[in-house]
Amino acid sequence: MEFSARDRDILAENQAMLESVVRGDWDTYAGFCAEDLSCFEAETNGVLAEGLPFHRYYFELPGDGQGAPAPINVSMARPHLRWLAENAVVLSYTRLTQKLNNGVPVTASCTETRIWQRQEGRWKQVHVHRS
Repeated sequence: MEFSARDRDILAENQAMLESVVRGDWDTYAGFCAEDLSCFEAETNGVLAEGLPFHRYYFELPGDGQGAPAPINVSMARPHLRWLAENAVVLSYTRLTQKLNNGVPVTASCTETRIWQRQEGRWKQVHVHRS
């Protein structure tokens, strides 16, 4: 599928956001988010969570004490973009996360829909639905 320049821009923003998650980089992740970010995720148990404190909790959990984390690769398979306006887009894809589990490479997948809106000159994710 051919992507336009604006498609490629939002895909790059989303990829950078995903990479901040796997690095555990809260400051970078929060920079991609609207303050009133809403989400439905497995961790919300079917309840709409609103605001960044819900997400920050997961970034602040202690590590496993095993030293440096194993490398993690995250990517988007079959991204689909639906532009609602020049400043709003719905991005849906299958998220693939590759990592080592007891030394064995594994790939986990989930489906995500993220709504991005241009606010004050920057793209911000305003809603996430992950399953």
